[in-house]
Amino acid sequence: MNAGADREFAGRVGLVTGGSGGIGAQLGERLAASGAAVAVHFMSHRASAERVVATIGARGGRAVAVGADLREAEATVQLVEAVERELGPIDILAANAGLSRVAGYDEIDAAAFDEMVAANLRAPFLLARRVLPQMRERRWGRILFTSSVAALTGGIVGPHYAASKAGLHGLAHHLATRVAADGVTVNVIAPALIADTAMLPGDPGDLAARIPVGRLGTPAEVADMAMAILRNGYMTNQVVGIDGGMHPS
Repeated sequence: MNAGADREFAGRVGLVTGGSGGIGAQLGERLAASGAAVAVHFMSHRASAERVVATIGARGGRAVAVGADLREAEATVQLVEAVERELGPIDILAANAGLSRVAGYDEIDAAAFDEMVAANLRAPFLLARRVLPQMRERRWGRILFTSSVAALTGGIVGPHYAASKAGLHGLAHHLATRVAADGVTVNVIAPALIADTAMLPGDPGDLAARIPVGRLGTPAEVADMAMAILRNGYMTNQVVGIDGGMHPS
């Protein structure tokens, strides 16, 4: 690790879903730099996840890559069990993995809608449900869901995507009020149009023109904001936008 790095998460275990690239990779590296042991989840990009693990290891941190298809309900339990075997109980859950497929409302059938909700909403819920009892017992925990500005505006990916992301807001509001007294925070970060990710729904130049600041955001900027949220034990039940000014809060 870098000399003098903040080690406030020393002894903690973090799980970052969708940790093989983009925002997830940046967040995993920051958690490790703050002392946490990090599980880097991937669905299909094993090599990318292993590169993140190698980067963390080269800097003196501890990390493992763990694969799971979170569209399958049972995979959420298996993922948590694998992390617990490798690293121990999860203190920090960053539910960052997501599915994004551009489609109009008239192109989306029941199966496509259900798949989007399974990946983007059901999986974060099942993961949170699985880790919350131990967090509450230890009287410390952090849960952060990655939403999207689409949850606030409808977005341009599709109604299935916007609805699945908006559901995370309601989920966070429900959970946060029930676990706050136990030292567990539950928040949402809602980015928009972030460069160097697989989630961009169009040409980067065209998309940048939609943003008041005139450019796409970066995974590092989102990860920095995510870390600020995770560090703050007084902040809970909040949706934090990071969207270049697209949606005023």
